[in-house]
Amino acid sequence: MRQRLTNTPMMYAFGMLAMMIPSQAFSTFYSYYYVDTLGLGLGLFTLARTLFLIWDAVNQPLFGYWSDRTKSRYGRRRPWIFAAIPLFMLAFIMIFSPPSDMSEMGLFAWFLIALIFYEAVATVIWVNYGALFPELFKGDRVRTKASAVQQGYQIVGILIGSALTPTLFKAMGSSNMSIIYAVAFGLLMLLFLRFVKEDEEAARAPQPRLKEAFKETLKNKPFWIVNIANSFAQTVNGLLSATIPFYAKYVLKLPEEQNTLLLASVFVSVIPLVGVWYWLLRKMDPTTGWRWSFVAYALSVIPLWFASDLVGGITAGVIVGFGLAGFLVSPPMVNSRIIDKDALKTGSRREGIYTAVSGFIVRSSGLISAAAFLIVGVIFGYESGDNPGPDPEKTFRYLISVVPFILLAISIAVSFFVKIEKGPADES
Repeated sequence: MRQRLTNTPMMYAFGMLAMMIPSQAFSTFYSYYYVDTLGLGLGLFTLARTLFLIWDAVNQPLFGYWSDRTKSRYGRRRPWIFAAIPLFMLAFIMIFSPPSDMSEMGLFAWFLIALIFYEAVATVIWVNYGALFPELFKGDRVRTKASAVQQGYQIVGILIGSALTPTLFKAMGSSNMSIIYAVAFGLLMLLFLRFVKEDEEAARAPQPRLKEAFKETLKNKPFWIVNIANSFAQTVNGLLSATIPFYAKYVLKLPEEQNTLLLASVFVSVIPLVGVWYWLLRKMDPTTGWRWSFVAYALSVIPLWFASDLVGGITAGVIVGFGLAGFLVSPPMVNSRIIDKDALKTGSRREGIYTAVSGFIVRSSGLISAAAFLIVGVIFGYESGDNPGPDPEKTFRYLISVVPFILLAISIAVSFFVKIEKGPADES
């Protein structure tokens, strides 16, 4: 049975499920938790995010480079993931377990240290997990299926991390909630690793030195354009997740326990809609399908502006689910084709460094998200939960609808500069 399940899309996707449960709980609630609940000022919060991104700019490419050059009997990626599992569990618990009765500067220091630790360990896991995708799955058809299955599991993880977190948070507190998610992460990651076997031939391929590896990556124009477009759309993912709790409170005027219904409306709808996008993308060139996913996503955020109660919020959330599903499925197919063409050109499999640099470009979207949050907050006078300003409703209508539409319009415009020719292995 183990041999039959090894390297199947279903078992590979368990790694995504493992990572998304705590990652989504983090991305959805850490802003609300530190700013609105604990009272950390928006300026200090933005400063912490900026300092993290400077660190992230260094560690992302290096982790990818070291992963590509790793040679062991257990593979290139698996040893890194095994080592990072307990560290990630510890870092996640730290984020949601700050000491009580801290000054604002003390809270800022704790948040900054925990954030840097958490993101560094998360980088190791995401880089090595993502690097396995183009190695394990070859050709457009197989990758479309694997991506759809992976994103289906991702949505389950997002749903758990988003919708269950407020309930656990209220019932047992942030620290106990983080312990439960950390344990779930560890068990699911071990299940995923049990059924992954790396390509030995890929590990034996020659690897360029650091300077040559980065030089070749920097010269890859389609890679940069694709990931710049993705970064603006990824900003929308993070912005929507972080803004929904504020949107529910200040725009829809919902009690906190109804956040779960609003979050579920977005993420439950994505699960069947991933299947719709799988069907659509099989009929298109990956680059064309990827571009259309931006268009659908941009149109889907418009109804969020008009919602004013729970029913309207749920309806708008389902519509957003369609746009989100397309963007979740399509990027891995485009990036995998870019990596394949690089391997044909250079003779080396450099999934790690491409995944890492891609991850940094996309994750730098957190700075755009934080800047948008700060700018819109300043314009409308929102500072924190203690001082929400004169019009918090308009603040979060703009952040959840207008700003995402503008960012996705940029993604659409950038995507028209991408052209990736089909190769002989792409139809397999």
